[in-house]
Amino acid sequence: MECNAIKEFIESRLAGAEAHVEGDGRHFEAKVICDQFAEKSLIQQHQLVYGVIKEEMANDSIHALSLKTFTQDAWRQANQ
Repeated sequence: MECNAIKEFIESRLAGAEAHVEGDGRHFEAKVICDQFAEKSLIQQHQLVYGVIKEEMANDSIHALSLKTFTQDAWRQANQ
């Protein structure tokens, strides 16, 4: 699977999300920015993302995915 495909899966299935994905075809790292993460624990944030790509993970298109999740405000602060 390609990074762009994972980006599109996340952005099209998680309303308002922006994803930045890097990887080697099986192992990926995604930074996902979405205001739906507000007031959710880190585990809940990751569950939201994994929930939208569970089929791809189940059929082994994505072997491993490392996540970093941010609200819009947290993303701006992290990139100042």
